[in-house]
Amino acid sequence: MADQPDDETQQTPADAPEAEAQAPEAEAPQADAPEEQAVDAAGQPEGETPVAEAAEAPAEPSEPEVQLPPKERRRQARSKHAGEAKPVRSPEERHAERVAERRSKAVRRRARRLQERAKAAERRASAPAPEPLAPVHAPVEGTRRVRQGIVVSDKAAKTITVRIDVARRHRRYEKIVRSSSTLHAHDENNDAHEGDVVRVIESRPLSRTKRWALVDVLERAR
Repeated sequence: MADQPDDETQQTPADAPEAEAQAPEAEAPQADAPEEQAVDAAGQPEGETPVAEAAEAPAEPSEPEVQLPPKERRRQARSKHAGEAKPVRSPEERHAERVAERRSKAVRRRARRLQERAKAAERRASAPAPEPLAPVHAPVEGTRRVRQGIVVSDKAAKTITVRIDVARRHRRYEKIVRSSSTLHAHDENNDAHEGDVVRVIESRPLSRTKRWALVDVLERAR
């Protein structure tokens, strides 16, 4: 059996390079096929992102802007200013410019205020009249107190000092308790004199201490 020749043809070493040269040519179409499928499926060359996917991709959040104070913003704006510098002026010229600017602002401000006042007057004229408010309290005058006393001084002008004597019985001990108080009353005609018995009535405040007015003189001093 070992001596019998094989039915299959044996390949000689000379034919080996030709077989190896044909093998890559046969395998080349198989290697190129997936690349063509990838290009046809995506519509674009492999390795590039489609335009639609790039548009739908979420944008990265931008960093929040730092809020600078007004003074710092003005300083940055002045540093970026590239206009022409004003000519050199003397202090008197700068003062004159400031005065002129203030006057112009005052004129505009006055015109604006007059315009606002005119508009307010028109609104008040066109507005309906407000309804009168109902009185909170009835217009009834309260009962004023009346006192009788003796004049102890009439030295002040149009003013008398009256002593009011009070005698009352103690609630517990039933003893008669006497007390007195003084008040200032208005005497328009200086009719009452020291020692007279007078009647006074409560009135509106006439001065810092006067809250009473003379009614009549009941008895003259002897």
